Amino acid sequence: MVATILVVEDEANIRSSLEKMLTQDGHQVMVAENGETALGYILTQTFDLALIDLKLPGVGGIEVLATLHEQSPETVAIVLTAHASLKTAVEALRQGAHDYLFKPCNPAELRESIRQGLQNRHPQMRQQELLNRLEELSGNLEEIRSAIIEEHHEPPLNIVQPATQKNRFVQAGSLIMDRLRHVITLDGRPLRLSPTEFDLLAYLIDQSPRTVSHQELIREARGYDSEPWEAHDTMRSHIYHIRRKIKDTTGRTDIIRTERGIGYTISR
Repeated sequence: MVATILVVEDEANIRSSLEKMLTQDGHQVMVAENGETALGYILTQTFDLALIDLKLPGVGGIEVLATLHEQSPETVAIVLTAHASLKTAVEALRQGAHDYLFKPCNPAELRESIRQGLQNRHPQMRQQELLNRLEELSGNLEEIRSAIIEEHHEPPLNIVQPATQKNRFVQAGSLIMDRLRHVITLDGRPLRLSPTEFDLLAYLIDQSPRTVSHQELIREARGYDSEPWEAHDTMRSHIYHIRRKIKDTTGRTDIIRTERGIGYTISR
């Protein structure tokens, strides 16, 4: 899908790389090096999609996002952040962002997010999304669906509530888990975990502050039963690697606590 895209990024090298990549993909690209310039564009032009850095000098990314959402709610917004936090992620989504990505962006991940965002601009898909959100808020789906169908004279849609939107963010102390993006951050820094390591740490975060036994951790996070000695040895190896990655990323060694003879828990 060819689109008109606004890139709002104060770092020149990242801004140039994004402009080059998106132009090569066939998009029409306009760039803004700060929030003030971006607001000028937003108030005078219309874009299909906008990439917005959250941390900008002067007018910040959240303000740019809010103005964009007010002026042009049809524009798909993807926010970029170098240091993730629950507060900024939720605020960005509240202001109408389609997605958020960590910098530096993986090109394949960025292209896929852009593709999905542009695809969701289709009117029928927007109505589906609206119905799903209203269903979550009111619990009275039949009344909502009947009212919308009667107003627009369109056939009923098959309503499927996306499970990934339920309890998307979970926080345990300085750890924040985003189920949708399959990312766990500590002190605002994403941890580079394998799928198995993510599942294990995610379960500990879900259960925090409860202590989880070795056998339960394998059963619930990995989906199979094991003998106590086998579970102990397997989990000791996995937890060692998770702790090492946490230390390499943040320097911290106090996140996962061992309860001798029982299992593991997350320190708060």
